[in-house]
Amino acid sequence: MQDEIQKVVQGEVQSDEATLITYSHDASLLEVKPKVVVFPKNADDVKAVVKYVTEHKAEDGSLAITARAAGTCMAGGAIGESIILDFMSHMHGVLGFTGEEVKVLPGTFYRDFETETLARNLLLPCFTASKNINAIGGMIGNNSAGEKTLRYGQMEDYVNSQKVVFADGNEYVVRPLTKNELESKIAQGDFEGNIYKEIWNLIQNNKEELEKNKPTVSKNAAGYTLWNVWDGKIFNLNKLIVGAQGTLGITTEADLKLVPVKNETKLFVVFLPDLTKVSEIVNVVLPLDPESIESYDDATMKLAVRFFPEMVKTMKAGFLKMMWEFLPEAEMIITGGIPKLILLIEFTESTAEEVEKKIAMLVEQMKQFDLKTHVVDSKDEAEKYWSIRRESFNLLRKHVHGSRTAPFIEDVIVDPKYMPEFLPKMREILDSYDMTYTIAGHAGNGNFHIIPLMDMKEDKNVDVIMEVSEKVYTLVATYHGSITAEHNDGIIRTPYLGKMYSPRMLEIFSEIKMIFDPQNIFNPGKKVGGSLEYLRSHIARE
Repeated sequence: MQDEIQKVVQGEVQSDEATLITYSHDASLLEVKPKVVVFPKNADDVKAVVKYVTEHKAEDGSLAITARAAGTCMAGGAIGESIILDFMSHMHGVLGFTGEEVKVLPGTFYRDFETETLARNLLLPCFTASKNINAIGGMIGNNSAGEKTLRYGQMEDYVNSQKVVFADGNEYVVRPLTKNELESKIAQGDFEGNIYKEIWNLIQNNKEELEKNKPTVSKNAAGYTLWNVWDGKIFNLNKLIVGAQGTLGITTEADLKLVPVKNETKLFVVFLPDLTKVSEIVNVVLPLDPESIESYDDATMKLAVRFFPEMVKTMKAGFLKMMWEFLPEAEMIITGGIPKLILLIEFTESTAEEVEKKIAMLVEQMKQFDLKTHVVDSKDEAEKYWSIRRESFNLLRKHVHGSRTAPFIEDVIVDPKYMPEFLPKMREILDSYDMTYTIAGHAGNGNFHIIPLMDMKEDKNVDVIMEVSEKVYTLVATYHGSITAEHNDGIIRTPYLGKMYSPRMLEIFSEIKMIFDPQNIFNPGKKVGGSLEYLRSHIARE
């Protein structure tokens, strides 16, 4: 296969053992070994690989393509058994700006992309906590979101258009269409036109089912979000392709919308002794339009205390200065114990006056709760809170020997009003298995990241993963939430989509896949076709 593909592409094709082992992993707890890795030079290479697979699929039914950017997917979305198409070597870079829009290639690291946007005082606000290591293609594939999503939304809100190679091996521009433009597209009668026709019919014939199955949360990356494609005026296929994890086509270029940077910011911290008031506080804060409401739990705080010197090394300020900054927290812990939850409420506006006005309003409204709160006055002081929020996972990973990170229930979301009920019940499940973990997340959305550390050499932990997934996702479903808000389905969650969607909705997902990809050549086993048996058998035992 390697030699045959090399004849039709300009980029490199590799199948040596070291390369295959490297591409057997992403940031998930899974391991799937491919047959070959292709490094496309351009869109023509992508088209050539797709055509090669479609032409040889009949003689080799295992042929398929998994598009991969930086490989930071925590769900196993960037690994596959056949051909890995890696965009990072050649298909990267910003192609140009037009006002507040930018054209970019999928293999572009977000950190490099952000350097160029910030130079123009612009930002793609749906960046993730892993923004220093992830890439634009993965953000599109996963419908990424992060700490600014409360105000700005997910990746799907920022893709104006994209170039996509469909299963016929041709590249198409996918952009929002009016009803008249949609009818013209359908009238083409070709492969592209048929996609638009069949997706339109699927929406029209299943309105009630779509409405019934749409999760009641502010962000969702589970399944195919067909309900977002038609808003009554505009038909936007990008709403389906963004977040599809490369299962419907392969993005080769994207035209993204950016927002102006607001430079004035201030942080308001709330220390909660229990979870009973968390949803009330969130509901008080939301009308003030904060840029983010983040959180971390007592286990995270204990980690920060336990490994304080190492955490301080990650901060920009000097050691003694940061020691001084942490004295109030030390006094609070000594006198009143570690809070069960810490909320970080950040306001960011164009002027300091706007920020101060909102802070003053929040201070006044928070008096009713009689809680310890703190208005952060300096960037250095704010950095200590953000460092605890962002660095705890790395600290945990480094200091629990013999174990590895095991992300498998790390992205659940429920309506924030359910947090006082949901969080204790979820922790009860985790604690019944004596797991080491921390909880942090986006409290304003009710989205929490739980990543245990586990010794995967122990056979029992495979059973634990399967049992805890079953219990936690069942719990999420009882609150009409989503099993993944940002990190997507991949191998790890596809078998559990039936927890939150009806049998008919799962059939609709399969129909969507068949419309775009009748030979099942694009990233099989994700979104549809996954199984618990496959998941269990591909958990990395290292």
